[in-house]
Amino acid sequence: MRALIARFKGQYGAHPLQLLTLVACFAFVGYVISVMGPKHLWNSRVWWQSILVWFLGAIVLHDLVLFPIYAVADRSLHAGWQAVTGRLPDRRPRVPIVNYVRVPVLASGLLFALFFPGIIEQGSAAYLRATGLTQAPFLDRWLLITAVLFASSAVAYAVRSAMVGRRQLAAQDASVTPPGTEPL
Repeated sequence: MRALIARFKGQYGAHPLQLLTLVACFAFVGYVISVMGPKHLWNSRVWWQSILVWFLGAIVLHDLVLFPIYAVADRSLHAGWQAVTGRLPDRRPRVPIVNYVRVPVLASGLLFALFFPGIIEQGSAAYLRATGLTQAPFLDRWLLITAVLFASSAVAYAVRSAMVGRRQLAAQDASVTPPGTEPL
């Protein structure tokens, strides 16, 4: 039984009870929606209820659709990186680069999703009437923020690599120093 659970954890990434809990929660939400009815979920008089429904819908959309997509993309990039570099799974680089790429990609993607209507200039006439401004700078600003995110991540990676390199050199020097010749 333990071998089966370990194999499931290796494939799924979590304990089977986590999947069972998640399925039970989704079944409960489905039950609540079926009892209440979809017409009660959208209320034009009480605006906050509509916002709450859209927020919960976005969470469900993220958990059921988007998260599996970018989790598969992340694992594919790991496998592709291993195939290209020829590194075996047990030989890790001194500082793994994955988070230094993942963070700016996710931040840039979230900003793109947030400002997508402005980037493609959807509703430009209404935006112009409401603010007196055009949507032209949205794309340029998103590209600039993306460049800054990647540049700062590259700088952080370089600093971290330098720090780890110095520590490893210091550790090698300490291990090579003959006993009794250490500085005081």
